[in-house]
Amino acid sequence: MTVTIDLASAGPIAAYAVGAAAVSVIVFSLFRALRRFFASRKFMAQDRATLRRRWQEIEDMAASGGEMQRKLAIVEADKLLDQALKTLAMPGETLGERLKFAQYRYPELRDVWWAHKVRNQLVHEATFHLETGLARRAVAGYRKALNRLGAI
Repeated sequence: MTVTIDLASAGPIAAYAVGAAAVSVIVFSLFRALRRFFASRKFMAQDRATLRRRWQEIEDMAASGGEMQRKLAIVEADKLLDQALKTLAMPGETLGERLKFAQYRYPELRDVWWAHKVRNQLVHEATFHLETGLARRAVAGYRKALNRLGAI
Protein backbone atom coordinates (compact mmCIF):
# COMPACT_ATOMS: atom_id res chain seq x y z
CA MET A 1 0.00 0.00 0.00
CA THR A 2 1.39 3.37 -0.98
CA VAL A 3 0.22 6.76 0.09
CA THR A 4 0.67 9.61 -2.29
CA ILE A 5 0.29 13.21 -1.32
CA ASP A 6 -0.62 15.67 -3.98
CA LEU A 7 1.04 18.94 -2.95
CA ALA A 8 -1.06 20.93 -5.37
CA SER A 9 -4.29 19.99 -3.56
CA ALA A 10 -2.74 20.46 -0.09
CA GLY A 11 -1.96 24.12 -0.82
CA PRO A 12 -5.57 25.44 -0.75
CA ILE A 13 -6.32 23.44 2.40
CA ALA A 14 -3.30 24.93 4.14
CA ALA A 15 -4.29 28.40 2.94
CA TYR A 16 -7.80 27.99 4.38
CA ALA A 17 -6.36 26.80 7.69
CA VAL A 18 -3.97 29.74 7.91
CA GLY A 19 -6.75 32.15 6.91
CA ALA A 20 -9.12 30.75 9.53
CA ALA A 21 -6.43 31.06 12.19
CA ALA A 22 -5.74 34.66 11.17
CA VAL A 23 -9.44 35.58 11.30
CA SER A 24 -9.72 33.94 14.74
CA VAL A 25 -6.78 35.95 16.05
CA ILE A 26 -8.21 39.20 14.66
CA VAL A 27 -11.68 38.56 16.15
CA PHE A 28 -10.18 37.60 19.52
CA SER A 29 -7.97 40.71 19.56
CA LEU A 30 -10.90 42.95 18.67
CA PHE A 31 -13.02 41.40 21.43
CA ARG A 32 -10.23 41.98 23.99
CA ALA A 33 -9.79 45.57 22.86
CA LEU A 34 -13.52 46.30 23.18
CA ARG A 35 -13.63 44.64 26.59
CA ARG A 36 -10.69 46.72 27.78
CA PHE A 37 -12.30 49.90 26.41
CA PHE A 38 -15.57 49.38 28.27
CA ALA A 39 -13.88 48.12 31.43
CA SER A 40 -11.71 51.24 31.53
CA ARG A 41 -14.71 53.57 31.64
CA LYS A 42 -14.11 54.88 35.12
CA PHE A 43 -14.29 58.24 36.77
CA MET A 44 -11.39 60.60 36.37
CA ALA A 45 -10.01 62.16 39.55
CA GLN A 46 -11.52 65.59 38.82
CA ASP A 47 -14.91 64.02 37.99
CA ARG A 48 -14.84 62.14 41.27
CA ALA A 49 -13.89 65.31 43.17
CA THR A 50 -16.79 67.19 41.58
CA LEU A 51 -19.21 64.36 42.34
CA ARG A 52 -17.99 64.15 45.95
CA ARG A 53 -18.44 67.88 46.39
CA ARG A 54 -21.98 67.68 45.02
CA TRP A 55 -22.67 64.65 47.19
CA GLN A 56 -21.59 66.55 50.31
CA GLU A 57 -24.05 69.33 49.41
CA ILE A 58 -26.79 66.70 49.08
CA GLU A 59 -25.91 65.22 52.48
CA ASP A 60 -26.02 68.70 54.01
CA MET A 61 -29.45 69.35 52.47
CA ALA A 62 -30.80 66.05 53.75
CA ALA A 63 -29.54 66.77 57.27
CA SER A 64 -30.85 70.35 57.39
CA GLY A 65 -34.19 69.35 58.86
CA GLY A 66 -36.83 70.87 56.59
CA GLU A 67 -39.07 68.70 54.45
CA MET A 68 -38.43 70.75 51.32
CA GLN A 69 -34.68 70.42 51.81
CA ARG A 70 -35.01 66.64 52.18
CA LYS A 71 -37.12 66.49 49.01
CA LEU A 72 -34.57 68.56 47.14
CA ALA A 73 -31.77 66.31 48.44
CA ILE A 74 -33.47 63.22 47.01
CA VAL A 75 -34.10 64.87 43.65
CA GLU A 76 -30.48 66.02 43.48
CA ALA A 77 -29.19 62.58 44.50
CA ASP A 78 -31.25 61.07 41.70
CA LYS A 79 -29.75 63.54 39.22
CA LEU A 80 -26.24 62.77 40.50
CA LEU A 81 -26.79 59.04 40.00
CA ASP A 82 -28.01 59.74 36.48
CA GLN A 83 -24.90 61.81 35.75
CA ALA A 84 -22.68 59.01 37.09
CA LEU A 85 -24.35 56.44 34.86
CA LYS A 86 -23.98 58.74 31.85
CA THR A 87 -20.27 59.14 32.65
CA LEU A 88 -19.95 55.35 32.61
CA ALA A 89 -21.58 55.37 29.15
CA MET A 90 -24.67 53.43 30.20
CA PRO A 91 -27.17 53.54 27.34
CA GLY A 92 -30.73 54.78 27.74
CA GLU A 93 -32.86 57.87 27.44
CA THR A 94 -33.90 58.04 31.12
CA LEU A 95 -32.37 57.13 34.45
CA GLY A 96 -34.70 54.14 34.64
CA GLU A 97 -33.42 52.78 31.32
CA ARG A 98 -29.81 53.37 32.34
CA LEU A 99 -30.41 51.66 35.68
CA LYS A 100 -31.89 48.61 33.95
CA PHE A 101 -28.81 48.33 31.77
CA ALA A 102 -26.37 49.02 34.62
CA GLN A 103 -27.87 46.26 36.77
CA TYR A 104 -26.30 43.66 34.50
CA ARG A 105 -22.84 44.89 35.41
CA TYR A 106 -23.66 46.10 38.92
CA PRO A 107 -26.41 43.83 40.36
CA GLU A 108 -26.36 45.80 43.63
CA LEU A 109 -28.02 48.72 41.86
CA ARG A 110 -31.35 46.89 42.15
CA ASP A 111 -31.45 48.25 45.71
CA VAL A 112 -31.67 51.88 44.54
CA TRP A 113 -34.91 51.35 42.58
CA TRP A 114 -37.12 52.07 45.58
CA ALA A 115 -35.26 55.35 46.21
CA HIS A 116 -35.85 56.28 42.57
CA LYS A 117 -39.55 55.46 43.06
CA VAL A 118 -39.62 57.76 46.11
CA ARG A 119 -38.14 60.48 43.92
CA ASN A 120 -40.84 59.87 41.32
CA GLN A 121 -43.53 60.20 43.98
CA LEU A 122 -41.98 63.48 45.14
CA VAL A 123 -42.02 64.87 41.63
CA HIS A 124 -45.39 63.58 40.44
CA GLU A 125 -47.60 63.63 43.55
CA ALA A 126 -48.34 67.08 44.92
CA THR A 127 -49.53 65.79 48.30
CA PHE A 128 -46.62 63.40 48.97
CA HIS A 129 -45.29 63.85 52.49
CA LEU A 130 -41.66 62.85 52.98
CA GLU A 131 -40.85 61.62 56.46
CA THR A 132 -37.36 62.03 57.87
CA GLY A 133 -36.67 58.29 58.12
CA LEU A 134 -37.73 57.64 54.55
CA ALA A 135 -35.55 60.51 53.34
CA ARG A 136 -32.54 59.15 55.22
CA ARG A 137 -33.03 55.67 53.78
CA ALA A 138 -33.39 57.04 50.25
CA VAL A 139 -30.24 59.17 50.54
CA ALA A 140 -28.39 56.17 51.98
CA GLY A 141 -29.56 54.08 49.01
CA TYR A 142 -28.22 56.65 46.57
CA ARG A 143 -24.94 56.83 48.53
CA LYS A 144 -24.55 53.06 48.36
CA ALA A 145 -25.20 53.03 44.59
CA LEU A 146 -22.76 55.88 43.93
CA ASN A 147 -20.12 54.18 46.06
CA ARG A 148 -20.60 50.94 44.15
CA LEU A 149 -20.12 52.77 40.86
CA GLY A 150 -16.95 54.37 42.22
CA ALA A 151 -18.38 57.84 41.76
CA ILE A 152 -17.90 59.07 45.33
